[in-house]
Amino acid sequence: MNFDDTPQEAEFRAKARAWIDANAPKQYEAELTKSGLGRISLKNADIVEVGKAWQKKKAEGGWACLTWPKEYGGRGATPIEKVIWQQEEGVYGKLTQPFQIGEGMCGPTVMAYASEDDKRNYLPKLASGENIWCQLFSEPAGGSDVAGLRTRAEKDGDDWVINGQKIWTSGAHYSDYGLLITRTDPNVPKHKGLTMFFLDMKSEGVEVKPIKQANGMQEFNEVFFTNVRIPDSQRLGAVGDGWNVSLTTLMNERMSIGARLATGFPEIFDLCSNLVTADGLAIDDSAVRSKLANWAVKASGLKYTSYRSISALSKGERPGPENSIGKLVAGPMLQDIAAFAMDLEGAAGMFTDPQEAEAGGSFQAMLLSSPSMRIAGGTDEILRNIIAERVLGLPGDIRVDKDVPFNQIPTRGRG
Repeated sequence: MNFDDTPQEAEFRAKARAWIDANAPKQYEAELTKSGLGRISLKNADIVEVGKAWQKKKAEGGWACLTWPKEYGGRGATPIEKVIWQQEEGVYGKLTQPFQIGEGMCGPTVMAYASEDDKRNYLPKLASGENIWCQLFSEPAGGSDVAGLRTRAEKDGDDWVINGQKIWTSGAHYSDYGLLITRTDPNVPKHKGLTMFFLDMKSEGVEVKPIKQANGMQEFNEVFFTNVRIPDSQRLGAVGDGWNVSLTTLMNERMSIGARLATGFPEIFDLCSNLVTADGLAIDDSAVRSKLANWAVKASGLKYTSYRSISALSKGERPGPENSIGKLVAGPMLQDIAAFAMDLEGAAGMFTDPQEAEAGGSFQAMLLSSPSMRIAGGTDEILRNIIAERVLGLPGDIRVDKDVPFNQIPTRGRG
């Protein structure tokens, strides 16, 4: 591993730092620094609108979607230059949270499978923040099995008619477009009868219903499709090849999520350094110090494991499974840290008002949001299977439905 910038990388870093110093919305810096966990919200501003303004400014300066080709709204930068940019952008990168799905998952899929006209039409507007995209994959009956989806697409002339439901769709309530995977042939095994489309989220027959979360936020949604018509020109990939198309999205999703996950360690260390318990300062307690030491080792391991990806990118190589490992470690770690922090706070751990609670109530918010981090982008179980099968070369799970037509797989609602 090499932690030093090459001369070219150092020059790029200096340019990025100078541009950020001159253009960053510094009025939000303090608030963004404190908002280190979960979804970002601003007290006196709409994160979507502020994010759009920052994304637009970056696009105008040539700093949006860095690795995308210039004709699609990017900079044509190298992968390592993107990493350097993210390091320099720091807390301001949180402002582009509404665009992470579009930039990190939808954009690469559109770039790989859409027509040239569509790429030139849609991608620059995504890069500039003019349009926000979402990913319509999960379904109520599918769980982590994306290929178990039931949303139907039936051909009608030059259009496809869509009926069904998606759930847990992040940002659907403010998105302009979405990637939609559907079932077009129930007479073949479940992975073979899928087809991918992109659609306008304002299309007739699309209904978005936000899901109210335990922490009071509304980030996820149910999305219903009733006779929604999508032209065949908006199909991505061949009919029946939607699973292969979806792998492009899912691989980018896991890299995007895994590379940016918070661990909660800086926050818990700061809390323990300042919290006075009945026995004195929390950090002076040997049991607390033991916990902190364990988390410090994990946080350090995640940091240097991510550097392996950075080193590979710098050499023009393809990163390995490091980001899947990062997500698998960081998700449970967030949950453990939040629970421990609230135990330390005692009865005061019940407070959720940022004005009353220790650390502004961040650990209460972390406890409520952290379980989702163990689901989004692949559950712990899915990631363990991927690492076991694709990294360690262990035998795959037995799949009794592997060669069974989808409409013959027994379910509770179907004989």
